[in-house]
Amino acid sequence: MSALAAVRARVAAAWASDIAWSFRQSRVTMAAALVTLLLVGGAVLAPWIAPTDPFDPAQVDLMNAEIPPLWSAEGDARFVLGTDVQGRDMLSAILYGGRISIAVGAAAVAFAMLLGVTLGLVSGYLGGRVDAAIMRIADVQLSFPSILVALLVHGILRGLLPASSREALSVYVLIIAIGLADWVQFARTVRSRTLVERDREYVQAARIIGRGPAAIMRAHILPNVMSPVLVIACISLATAILTEASLSFLGVGVPATQPSLGTLIRIGNNYLFSGQWWMTVFPSITLAVLVLAVNILGDWLRDALNPLLR
Repeated sequence: MSALAAVRARVAAAWASDIAWSFRQSRVTMAAALVTLLLVGGAVLAPWIAPTDPFDPAQVDLMNAEIPPLWSAEGDARFVLGTDVQGRDMLSAILYGGRISIAVGAAAVAFAMLLGVTLGLVSGYLGGRVDAAIMRIADVQLSFPSILVALLVHGILRGLLPASSREALSVYVLIIAIGLADWVQFARTVRSRTLVERDREYVQAARIIGRGPAAIMRAHILPNVMSPVLVIACISLATAILTEASLSFLGVGVPATQPSLGTLIRIGNNYLFSGQWWMTVFPSITLAVLVLAVNILGDWLRDALNPLLR
């Protein structure tokens, strides 16, 4: 069988699977996937499809400030969604801002998943005092809202950095802060699954042949606990994007020179009651639609991977 035929066979098998069938049966899920694809694709391709680069001072003209959307009486065909107070094209700013929001959210989820899965495996497999210590930390963190934990971690990390590096490292600080605020759900889920898997026959057989705890957790237990982790990661992506927007709205997010959706909403909110409603409405709608679409995909994935619902 040729390589092309093998690929076609795999695609046909995937299309005929239960998960693909479940996806095709839900029009809401298909619509959410399309919206997510359009928004993420627009953000990724922003340097090529955006009318201008809103972060390039050479492409920004203050004489174009506060132009309303195209369909307004004072609209300009060059700016479909209008401009902000600095003369930046709102459509371009939303595309570039969405790029930052999605990138920060995805990186924060990846960090939270790595940390949470590792601690969950160690806690569930070793048990005893290690398990008690990790779970008590998780319980304490769960008693506080994630946004407060992220604010606390963000403030501590920025305080530890030299003043000259804070601006350059602000994105990385934001990723770490959001990741440290969201690792608990990964850890608790993986721990509960590890407690079940560690007493299975295949794990006992691995111990008998002399495999160490690290090898057993990595090669045997981890592949069998990843299904719920993927669901949590999908749902957490929407939460992380919203958390980043909230922090940026509060002024502790990414630099103002490279605003995310939250920063655009904060800037536009200052002029909302002056009549320049488009500066905050369009970024808000984009953020709301993105978070809703990702949440719908996460809910569908949770149901599709649940064997009791098949």
